[in-house]
Amino acid sequence: MPRYLPEPPHLHATPARIGVLLVNLGTPDAPTAKAVKRYLAEFLADPRVVEIPRPIWLAILHGIILQVRPRRSAAKYASIWSAEGSPLRVHTERQAQLLSQALAHPRLRLAWAMRYGNPSIPAALDQLHAEGCSRILILPLYPQYAASTTATAFDVAGRWMAQRRNAPALRMVRNFHDDPGYIAALAARVHEHWQQHGRSERLVMSFHGLPRYTLDKGDPYFCECHKTGRLLAEALGLGKDQWLLTFQSRFGRARWLEPYTEPTLERLAGEGLRSVDVVCPGFVSDCLETLEEIAMECRHAFVAAGGERFHYIDCLNERTDWIAALQAICLRELSGWPLDEPLSATAQEATRLRALELGASA
Repeated sequence: MPRYLPEPPHLHATPARIGVLLVNLGTPDAPTAKAVKRYLAEFLADPRVVEIPRPIWLAILHGIILQVRPRRSAAKYASIWSAEGSPLRVHTERQAQLLSQALAHPRLRLAWAMRYGNPSIPAALDQLHAEGCSRILILPLYPQYAASTTATAFDVAGRWMAQRRNAPALRMVRNFHDDPGYIAALAARVHEHWQQHGRSERLVMSFHGLPRYTLDKGDPYFCECHKTGRLLAEALGLGKDQWLLTFQSRFGRARWLEPYTEPTLERLAGEGLRSVDVVCPGFVSDCLETLEEIAMECRHAFVAAGGERFHYIDCLNERTDWIAALQAICLRELSGWPLDEPLSATAQEATRLRALELGASA
């Protein structure tokens, strides 16, 4: 027999609501070795993230990686931590607030969550469920679909659904890698940077890397990254020799999607390229991978190899055009759900009275 979680009290006079849940990857609660270890233990134990046979991988994870990596990673997090907290958490929360204001509908409720860390996806779904949301749209903030990002968020939502007796309807946004509003916001961000700082000799678009076998096994991530890159280059009017696409954040010894970002930047500098702009279209919020890995580590590598001018272009974060693009994506994905049904007090009271006549308690 399934074991269901307790349901929140149902009031028949309350109209059904629709929830929107923004989901990002996650962040430690603090830039400390203890907090990072807790975060990495959850993240790296996900079988969609690391596809090594479980017994072997868990022995490596707990016996080696979690004994060494948390302290090094904590120092990196500390280098980008702000007075408000983790940049990823801060930007995600702000985006949720701005999107809620943009949608501004009495039937809509908006929440945000992290796949790993806090607030968790189940906690956010509990919140929306308790607020009377009988339909929920889940929007992972990953433009390009990958099994290790988008699908694992869907996994958690599915497990949450399996524990509900009165389960809401769920819709899930798979990707938005070629969404016109998203591409336009990216292009506007790059143009603004060029207007303020001048244009470098080459634009590098760096996406988060994945093991090469993910592509060989059918993951569309590599292809969707390249489509985003092509559309952005077209929106910027760039020729083939004015931009290139790379992949960052390689982990372990296995072959990952290529070309790799840092070695590519070192090669370009060694070939005589003196200036470069780097943008990360796969991240909609600045985080460790953009602020530390790109803006610090890759900058140092490029300059050390002979480059002179390195510019990192910030993520979309809280840009007005990006929030408008998010709003458009939500409204498109919510299509057909009853946002425009009237909220008549008379109709609500009639519903309540009918329910009481049939034996309801409230």
